[in-house]
Amino acid sequence: MTGFVFNTAPSIRFGAGVRKQLGEVASQVLGPRVLLVTDKGLLQAGLVQPVIDRIAATGASVAVFDGVVADPPEAILMDAVAQAKAHDATGVLGFGGGSALDVAKLVALLARSGELLAEAYGVGNAKGPRLPLVLVPTTAGTGSEVTPISIITTGAIEKKGVVSPLLLPDVAVLDPELTLGLPPHVTAATGIDAMVHAIEAITSASPNNNAVSRTLATEALTLLGRHISTAVHDGGNLEARSGMLLGSMLAGQAFANSPVAAVHALAYPIGGIHHVPHGLSNALVLPHVMRFNRNACRPAYAQIARVLFPDLAEASRSQRADALSERMAALSASLGLEQRLRDVGITEDDLPLLASEAMKQTRLLVNNPRPVTQADALAIYKSAW
Repeated sequence: MTGFVFNTAPSIRFGAGVRKQLGEVASQVLGPRVLLVTDKGLLQAGLVQPVIDRIAATGASVAVFDGVVADPPEAILMDAVAQAKAHDATGVLGFGGGSALDVAKLVALLARSGELLAEAYGVGNAKGPRLPLVLVPTTAGTGSEVTPISIITTGAIEKKGVVSPLLLPDVAVLDPELTLGLPPHVTAATGIDAMVHAIEAITSASPNNNAVSRTLATEALTLLGRHISTAVHDGGNLEARSGMLLGSMLAGQAFANSPVAAVHALAYPIGGIHHVPHGLSNALVLPHVMRFNRNACRPAYAQIARVLFPDLAEASRSQRADALSERMAALSASLGLEQRLRDVGITEDDLPLLASEAMKQTRLLVNNPRPVTQADALAIYKSAW
């Protein structure tokens, strides 16, 4: 049996209403001066003020950085780091979607360690230490609350990641009630994103692909497949929202240790260049990458198809493996997501640049079950266009 390493957040609190424990959590973990990292939309929606009030009620001082945007650039991250230092923060609380949580992770690292961001990019390059860190997701998709990964936009279009166990939070607090207000399109895109995390964790060519990750990813797909349609079409269904949030977290734990591959590598340039939300970027290329990979991981695809689409249980393994990419495309369409790159404003002339940029994602491409050349990437984009 091959050895492996599995890391995850040391403490996870999950359940409807568990956000009401944030005052207690903050007082135990974050110290007397807290920087809360979020975005203006959540602040204006009134979701942030109760968190501030609960922490302030413990006697702590709370400063709020609300400048997070989708695909956050380095400049915004460094603004948040500067605010953490000005506040002399003793702890950081990330509250929001994946972008807010990714920024919060790196604020906790850079405000405490003083290291240069440019030297932290990559796998295992962060030195630490970091400030105490609590993460609270308000979407069900990224799993960022339990991953040692933070993605930042560098320059005009490229995305880079910091990957280190130092970025795992001290506590992750998951309250499905915080996701009840998510619009259907966001629910669908982030839900497919979580499915991609689980699928790629199961099929990853990483030497650290392990039984724990595969087990968590399989349970994640069970939950996500069962609940995604209800969550999209009946957004007030708390059971469905709970299943999506838990499934997203389990998928996050899985791919944090058995890392993702070509779907993400090809999705990143779509987001970086054309500002398409990350979950939708993944959904747009997923069936096409799956067709490309199919012969390299047919047994895994057969297993995944049975989990996600129980009506395929009586089909042969070969039939299930062949059907998976088509069924995922049909699911995405049924959830109301755009299906072609042209549907999000990408022209055919844009495809060569996308392929060139995708090849820079070597950290991800090395995990793909089938090698991907630039010509392969271009062919996949053309299929998706």
